[in-house]
Amino acid sequence: MSTIQDVSAEQLAKLFHHYRAALAHDGDRQGIEKASSSWDRAPQNERRLMVAAARLALIELSTPPAEARPSRKYYAKPGEADWGC
Repeated sequence: MSTIQDVSAEQLAKLFHHYRAALAHDGDRQGIEKASSSWDRAPQNERRLMVAAARLALIELSTPPAEARPSRKYYAKPGEADWGC
């Protein structure tokens, strides 16, 4: 099994393109076969856009989530307040 680091943006974009086309044909076998080869016939600007989107998705997936910041900076968390001391 590959990790995210092993997948190129071009590979991911090609898979997205394939699945989008395959699902659009509702199980039509001929449509699925056309979908697998349609990446090479897709307009260059569409391919570039899909590769850029895949690159952003890979970056987002490989970036650790940001640490949650308290939304109320000057208020105590529930249960931590000193009452009447």
